[in-house]
Amino acid sequence: MRSCCRWLLALPLIPLMSFAATAGHAVEIHVLSAGAVQEAEKALAAEFEKETGYHVSFVFGVVGAIQDRLKAGERADVVVLSAPAIDAMASAHELIGNGGTPLAKVGIGVAVRDGAPKPDISTPEAFRTALLAAHSVVYADPAKGASSGIQFQRILAQLGIADAVKAKANLQPGGYVVEVVARGEVELGVHNISEILPVKGVVLVGPLPPPLQSYTTYVAAVPVSDAAPGPALAFVKFLAAPTAAQHWKAAGFELP
Repeated sequence: MRSCCRWLLALPLIPLMSFAATAGHAVEIHVLSAGAVQEAEKALAAEFEKETGYHVSFVFGVVGAIQDRLKAGERADVVVLSAPAIDAMASAHELIGNGGTPLAKVGIGVAVRDGAPKPDISTPEAFRTALLAAHSVVYADPAKGASSGIQFQRILAQLGIADAVKAKANLQPGGYVVEVVARGEVELGVHNISEILPVKGVVLVGPLPPPLQSYTTYVAAVPVSDAAPGPALAFVKFLAAPTAAQHWKAAGFELP
């Protein structure tokens, strides 16, 4: 996928900025995006708007929900989804350049309410014990197409405790699912690190131990339905630029 998007990274940004000024009207870039990347994306969009004069609007949701919107015909100038979802769109010839641009990857972490004891999650065995000892656990509902929930469901099966955890699980449709931990309604939260860090009232215990850790790589692409893709391609380039790295890292991501 990287090779098919090299031409995109080489696109000049200045001519596109000039186009916006020449056109004499505001250009809006509509982005359908996985919610896990929203903190970094919103910060980068603010900088992009200052530099180009383009306006960026977002619709965020779990990957499954964004895929449903696209299937229903919702217009998007840019899509930011998990790598498998972008690969599926590329295979269906739905993307300009027949591929996307990798942005960053994020792992799964564990959260508790601020001030609560932090469980030991340093090894798979310790994490398994912590899950069994918790009175309640929240995670994103796999049935809604939430990437972290799908991955966590596989981890629970791997640990042999899927039924035990499901019996005390609080499943959320997506978004900042650990907000229920901050309110004291659930003891333990398991979610993308990028969706734990912004939530006030919780603390990140840490990432899952390496043998269990599962990363989601997020990729940006421009659909072939975009009749004037210049601004959208410029925004994708901006999201993947070396200068964007600080925003991705601050949001809990690692660069691919």
